[in-house]
Amino acid sequence: MARRVKNKASAQIQITAEQILRESRERQDPDIRRPKQKIVDPDELSEHRLRKRKEFEDLIRRARRNPSAWVRYALWEESQGDFNRARSVWERALDVDYRNHALWLKYAEFEMRNRFVDHARNVWDRAVSLLPRVDQLWWKYIHMEEILRNVAAARQVFERWMQWQPDVQGWLSYIKFELRYSETDRARAVYERFVACHPRPDAFIRYAEFEIKCGNVARTRAIYEGAADLLSEDDEEAEKLFVAFAEFEERCKEVERARCIYKYGLDRIPTGRAEDLYSKFVSFENRHGNHGEIEDAIVRKRRCQYVEEVRKNPLNYDLWFDYIRLEESVGNKDVIRKLYERAIGNVPPAEEKRYWRRYIYLWINYLLYEELDAQDMARTKEIYRKCLKLISCKKVSFAKIWLMAAQFEIRQMNLKAARQILGNAIGMASKDKIFKKYIEIELQLGNIDRCRILYEKYFEWAPANCYAWIKYAELEKKSLFETERARAVFELAIAQPTLDMPELLWKAYIDFEISEREYERTRQLYERLLDRTRHLKVWVSYAKFEASFGLEVEEADSKEKSENNNDSSHGQQMERIQRCRAIFERASDYFRANAPELKEERAMLLEEWLNMESSFGSLGRVDTVQKKLPRKIKRKRAITTEDGIPVGFEEYYDYIFPDEVAMIPNLKILEAAYKWKRQKLDNDGDPNLKILEAAYKWKRQKLDNDGDR
Repeated sequence: MARRVKNKASAQIQITAEQILRESRERQDPDIRRPKQKIVDPDELSEHRLRKRKEFEDLIRRARRNPSAWVRYALWEESQGDFNRARSVWERALDVDYRNHALWLKYAEFEMRNRFVDHARNVWDRAVSLLPRVDQLWWKYIHMEEILRNVAAARQVFERWMQWQPDVQGWLSYIKFELRYSETDRARAVYERFVACHPRPDAFIRYAEFEIKCGNVARTRAIYEGAADLLSEDDEEAEKLFVAFAEFEERCKEVERARCIYKYGLDRIPTGRAEDLYSKFVSFENRHGNHGEIEDAIVRKRRCQYVEEVRKNPLNYDLWFDYIRLEESVGNKDVIRKLYERAIGNVPPAEEKRYWRRYIYLWINYLLYEELDAQDMARTKEIYRKCLKLISCKKVSFAKIWLMAAQFEIRQMNLKAARQILGNAIGMASKDKIFKKYIEIELQLGNIDRCRILYEKYFEWAPANCYAWIKYAELEKKSLFETERARAVFELAIAQPTLDMPELLWKAYIDFEISEREYERTRQLYERLLDRTRHLKVWVSYAKFEASFGLEVEEADSKEKSENNNDSSHGQQMERIQRCRAIFERASDYFRANAPELKEERAMLLEEWLNMESSFGSLGRVDTVQKKLPRKIKRKRAITTEDGIPVGFEEYYDYIFPDEVAMIPNLKILEAAYKWKRQKLDNDGDPNLKILEAAYKWKRQKLDNDGDR
């Protein structure tokens, strides 16, 4: 058992791992090397060869599929000068794995290195016969024949290779071979076979460039034309062919031919694969075209972009707007109409208005184009009919379309059709806009009875619409001077159980009575309004009314009798002030007694009262109101979550009114009595203590609710 180390302190002499490794390497024994053996006679040489052959044979017997073992064996035999044995090793290796083209290459290089040309040619023939798809074997074979200046044999090898229809590099190698020996006709024949084997744009372009170098323009043009007819529209490289063809014609100064080629290519190739062709076309037009042709080229490019984008996403209506705007700049009516028809055919899949808002503007633009630009009224009317039929069958509706259709009929002097459209709109898709516009039209025509009927329909559809009630009353008062009818309309309006904006309706009714100088009715309205709501603004408005308008009639009468009757005017002014002050006092009593939690509103009321008393001048009681003003203090209160967990504190402003401060001494007396009783009885459970404690807590809670601690 190993002994435990008692002293775990670090040693005085430290040593690193690098130092240990360095010392171990320095003390390592030298490598044991085999001694050099010198062969001095043929017997030793034979014995050495026999031993090496036995080692190689044992090696290939163990690793028969290892080509490196065969290669080392054959190279060793070659180094010994025994070529027959070396050739035998290569043949044995090929018997094991003849598909390994590296063995064929090394075998042929062995024959070529030792100048056995016939043997090498025999090896190459066998290799390309067994492995015709290995291009390296063909290239090496042809390279050997070219080194030997045997051009005919090299051409024969190329012909054998071309029968297997190799890839592009094989054909190009053959063509370069013929051109190296200035065999232009043979190279042209090879090109013909090449484009027949590989009918791709790059092959035709190479062939055409060859003919251009030869100076044969007619043949080059024929090659491009044949390629354009042969290639399909789905070929991804067709764009390169048309670009090369057009640039060739441009170099030949055939500008019109080049322009026709660009346009022909743009018509055939899909938009997404013709970006380079478009840019080349625009550059070409900038160099050779006039302003109109340049614009046409730009329009073509943008048109193809829009076609591709709307094909991918036909429900993107902003793309349709841009596309239509482009075609409208060109001005072809038939194309524009077809485009509008295609656009409006993409109906939103869901019947939700947020999907239809952009779509409906396609119809609006279409209608405006037909009416204003094309000025085809019959077609415009038919489009209106289709659009109204579409939106009437859906859950979504647009008042703008109904109103546009009615206004169009009015412009055509067909009032009956306009009324019919608006009537259908009210029956099928009632909206505020439709009622307002219909009433406006009838009012302009002077049909008051129709306006009243429309207002009745309006109230049947939306009885809570205060705007409609106010406008109806204004119609009766301002336009027809029917005061009693207007008052009856207001009475019907405020009698409705629900209203969307009752404050506006009551204000309009009060202003109506004030304009008629019916001040008693106005006071009655204010009292009726206070029965419904005790809002701060109602109290303030009522008080201002009493201060400003209460006795205006009496003032006018007194001026007629005597302008210098100061005692009478002073009495009237005091009466207005008393009425105004009475309203403020009622409001203050209400907020103090019935709504003590509305401290901020009570403070605002007192501020308004103070301002009003200040405006009275010497007759005002500013000091009395100032005594009632509260003291504004900042406090903190706990913030809790929905689960009742405290999460912090927030600051808020509280108001302490003078009448609340008077209640604080009673609280202090209760608190002192509670503490004295508790100290005296030492928590013995006396019922009197519990009663006193409950009274103190109730008083504290009440004052806390009032905002004072």
